Amino acid sequence: MRSLRGALRQAAEERPRAGLPSPPTTGRPAESHAPSGDDLVALFERQAAEHAHDLGPDHPETLRSRNNLAGACLQAGHLKRAVTLSERNLADSERVLGAADPHTLTCRNNLAGAYEAAGAPDRAVPLYESALADRERVLGPTHLLTLHCRDNLARAHALTGNPARAVPLHERTLADRARVLGADHPETLLSRCELAHAHHEAGDAARSAELFAHALADSERGLGPDHPATRHLRDLSAHVRGG
Repeated sequence: MRSLRGALRQAAEERPRAGLPSPPTTGRPAESHAPSGDDLVALFERQAAEHAHDLGPDHPETLRSRNNLAGACLQAGHLKRAVTLSERNLADSERVLGAADPHTLTCRNNLAGAYEAAGAPDRAVPLYESALADRERVLGPTHLLTLHCRDNLARAHALTGNPARAVPLHERTLADRARVLGADHPETLLSRCELAHAHHEAGDAARSAELFAHALADSERGLGPDHPATRHLRDLSAHVRGG
């Protein structure tokens, strides 16, 4: 599932979302070697330091750059530092912007993700629950960030040994993504796969096989038969059918 998730998330990043503005263009060619890993951490460290010096430690741009730094640390595998930064970011955002500010909700979701990545999904669950409730209230139940948070909560439930609690969350997210993004969108395919995986973990092999087969057909039609996600889905579907 990890490789499949990665392939579908990459496909989602490459596909514009209907009804959403396209990212602004700079007029410059894209960099062929975008920073990653420790280089990205160093980049956001400099950015956070510059914003803190020029704008002050509590300026929203400073808070955003520190949030970016925590995310870069997480991607680079510096989990302990990512957790520490994320805890500070949430506390500062709640103090400066308020508990219901969209940036604060992102910080809460990101701290939960850091706990999850660090091997503590039990600490992530209540944060995801809080972030989801506030995003539903502030942004609406079908906002893309709300759906992302609900997906995170369902996965955390599965990681804590509660796949039965994950199933209804994935079902709702799948229905909302299909309606908002379309049946063939990679994020909709991801929801269908997560639901299939949750059913498999809950012991319902027949329903899991049915959902994986549906996802495979959608992926072949929407992404193509040779897309990495389609290939992963083909292998998973065969594995589930074979018991």
